[in-house]
Amino acid sequence: MSSGAPLLKIREEKNSSLPSIKIFGTGGTIASKGSTSATTAGYSVGLTVNDLIEAVPSLAEKANLDYLQVSNVGSNSLNYTHLIPLYHGISEALASDDYAGAVVTHGTDTMEETAFFLDLTINSEKPVCIAGAMRPATATSADGPMNLYQAVSIAASEKSLGRGTMITLNDRIASGFWTTKMNANSLDTFRADEQGYLGYFSNDDVEFYYPPVKPNGWQFFDISNLTDPSEIPEVIILYSYQGLNPELIVKAVKDLGAKGIVLAGSGAGSWTATGSIVNEQLYEEYGIPIVHSRRTADGTVPPDDAPEYAIGSGYLNPQKSRILLQLCLYSGYGMDQIRSVFSGVYGG
Repeated sequence: MSSGAPLLKIREEKNSSLPSIKIFGTGGTIASKGSTSATTAGYSVGLTVNDLIEAVPSLAEKANLDYLQVSNVGSNSLNYTHLIPLYHGISEALASDDYAGAVVTHGTDTMEETAFFLDLTINSEKPVCIAGAMRPATATSADGPMNLYQAVSIAASEKSLGRGTMITLNDRIASGFWTTKMNANSLDTFRADEQGYLGYFSNDDVEFYYPPVKPNGWQFFDISNLTDPSEIPEVIILYSYQGLNPELIVKAVKDLGAKGIVLAGSGAGSWTATGSIVNEQLYEEYGIPIVHSRRTADGTVPPDDAPEYAIGSGYLNPQKSRILLQLCLYSGYGMDQIRSVFSGVYGG
């Protein structure tokens, strides 16, 4: 975190006609600076959430703002040591009558993972909106200020109630449950091509396409007593490729202590023939859940397509399958319950 920045800021002067929103800063490109105005790569985190707020004076027209700097790193460095305090901070804020919603500023690389995690664990009808940027704050036409402005607008809008965790970038409002980063560089990177967007921005207005609705298979996980990141079971993702070493899964379980495995399979979740033999033997020996997902950008692994000993991820990609499996394991679910949870995502 940048030196000199307050960890917590409660703004005393409030406009009683506006809702209050709490912003949680975690870092990322939105809080980064480059060496020149043309720099869009090779930048580094150097701004606090206070800096981001002060750069957009018109935020004061949308809401009263308080903020908390949870971390200040690239999102590829985030883990449960950051996510658990973030969860507790958001939960506490939304449980209070003082706040109408929450905003998280976040790097885009793993934004979809944080959004999915929060969507399944925050127990509130109030909105949570995550905003980031594809260009650093110092770049010409930096996208962060507008994304932050729109995130605050979403969180402050009564239309957003009951919609869970959302992601906003590039004038789009997207579901935290479904949305994935689809392009490493483009501004229009966050999409759920099969499920679509929730809404959009038009002339400063928050517009939704349909009333609030939960996705098929959505399930709330109570982690209110979770404080120690080590309590989250280790789940490892393995990637399929030609000539795959079938012993990788054995190493993951025996040497790295994985309590669950997610396979980023080729096609509709397929694994190599020799690898599948090893996987089944490992399951019979240890009984750990093995989830078949896919390495393709979109598609599905129907429950019936996975081997009998394994679990199909349905529409979930590997990174979201990992989080869902971790939450199931943390909650003490057995194989039948885990299978049922993943089946629900596929068919409701």
